[in-house]
Parts: sequence; C-alpha cells; structure tokens
Amino acid sequence: MTAPRADPARTTSALAVPLLLASLVMGCSADPSGKASTAPKSTAPPVPSAAPASIEKIASMTGCAAEMRTEAEELREAVCVTPEGNWIVTTFPTEKLKLTWLDTASMYGGTYLVGPRWAIGAKPQLLKTLRTKVGGELQELRGMK
Repeated sequence: MTAPRADPARTTSALAVPLLLASLVMGCSADPSGKASTAPKSTAPPVPSAAPASIEKIASMTGCAAEMRTEAEELREAVCVTPEGNWIVTTFPTEKLKLTWLDTASMYGGTYLVGPRWAIGAKPQLLKTLRTKVGGELQELRGMK
C-alpha cells in the first residue's frame, strides 16, 4: 500500500498561515528586531525637540537673563546668567556657519550643547540640565594636542 500523496496547494497554505501570523506579530512589536527588550526603562527626563535658533527663545525657555555680547551678520552671542550657572549661547543664520564655528571651536576643545543653528557653551553638568529644557545634542570637541 502506498502512502497518500499530499495536496501541494494544501501544504503551501498550511505553511503560509503560521508564517503570515509570525510576520504580523513581529511587525506589531515595539522592537523592530521582533525580540523582547530586556533593557531597563530609562529614568532620564525626556529631551524636548531642539529649540529654534533664537537667543530670546532659548533664554525664555531656560530662565536666562541674556546679556548680548555680539550682534554680527554671521552670529549672535549672549551670556546667560542663571541660578544654576552662567553659560554662552551662540546663534547662526545658517547651519553652515554653525558647523564652521564648531570646527574652529574644536581647536580649543570642550563640550557644547548643539541644536539647529545654535550652540551653548558651559560646564558639562550644566549642559545636561539645559538639554532637558531646550533639547539639542551634547558634542565633545577635541582640542589641539
């Protein structure tokens, strides 16, 4: 007696259903790899979207009493005085000018909080506090050796 032959269409559809369900489950997963995350949840405060490139706007978001130091075509710069500490905010009319300024500042080193068309210079701990208010990314620039 010979074994009954399997219907190829039926076998294909029987395999397709579990594969389809698996892809749907993975597609709905919060982790794009489909694996369950074992990383602990972050307790850091959320970072807002980076503030617009305006000294006045950044000053109001941080409670800063901004004292203008430079008003030029290629940049504006102010010193901010706050209870947490003093810092300098520099804004630029274009992203290219900001990148040129950061390239030059890298000769001296230091850490900056950088957003769209602006940069803030201060002590690293103060920059972390400011980041929770205005967003941006911390950038450590290397000095000359």
